[in-house]
Amino acid sequence: MLLMDSSTKISFNRCIRDGDLVIVYERHDTMKAVKVCENSVLQNRFGVFKHSDWIGKPFGSKVFSNKGGFVYLLAPTPELWTLVLSHRTQILYIADISFVIMYLEVVPGCLVLESGTGSGSLTTSFARAVSPMGHVYTFDFHEQRAASAREDFERTGISTLVTVGVRDIQGDGFPDQFSGLADSVFLDLPQPWLAIPSARNMLKQDGTLCSFSPCIEQVQRSCETLRSDFTDIRTFEILLRTYEVREWKMDHLKVNDGNSTACPPRKRRQPSSEASVGDNASSSAVMARPSAETRGHTGYLTFARKCVS
Repeated sequence: MLLMDSSTKISFNRCIRDGDLVIVYERHDTMKAVKVCENSVLQNRFGVFKHSDWIGKPFGSKVFSNKGGFVYLLAPTPELWTLVLSHRTQILYIADISFVIMYLEVVPGCLVLESGTGSGSLTTSFARAVSPMGHVYTFDFHEQRAASAREDFERTGISTLVTVGVRDIQGDGFPDQFSGLADSVFLDLPQPWLAIPSARNMLKQDGTLCSFSPCIEQVQRSCETLRSDFTDIRTFEILLRTYEVREWKMDHLKVNDGNSTACPPRKRRQPSSEASVGDNASSSAVMARPSAETRGHTGYLTFARKCVS
């Protein structure tokens, strides 16, 4: 759980306690959030893990099951929480989130307005960025989604930094109480151009706005609206390419000049009772290649800065 130290900053209690939220890490693509309960157990392909064995251990510990299998107990950072949270809506992932926080210039002490909340992936990172003295006010028109987000923020220990409201920002705009007070505004709406006039009124002079849209037509219409009161309008598409790094078996063949060269990697050598004349040596090599499941387009990020009057 993200425990709050109100006098300094957002931080982790380094030893796991009964009731804490931990990320159980099996491998990079297999993780889950688990609430620690002294009398409970976790059962997976590696065996049975007693929660009582976890209590008192620091985050990052390697713990063993009754069969000798193991998992790691990690702290629920915003990055890991993004990978394990329940997807009530499409979410932003780490590449987009880091870009948003940088371009919106979100730092400790900022007041950030967000619409809509969705699954709370970005909200969690906003909360850490504004800690300890800032605050995030996030709005969703769907009451059940807002309630689920509140529960998640309680679980992750950031509820003192985040206020969740139920409001149709496209139709009603942001509450007047924030007029001229927001450092940054983030919009994730089907028709963001309807909320841009309200967002302008909420922002401080020189404040920044970001709108996330999956379709370029939404971007075009938003930019038309932004031109009247904003400057430095820019749109980005974040494309993330991941690589697999692993050990491969390499078959060495002789070439005319006497030097050895390598054939393309093979996952498995075929058994043979007779070795070929040229196939006289084999060794391992670490190679990197693009992942077959690289994530492509998620959406467009449009940034703008409120014009100084």
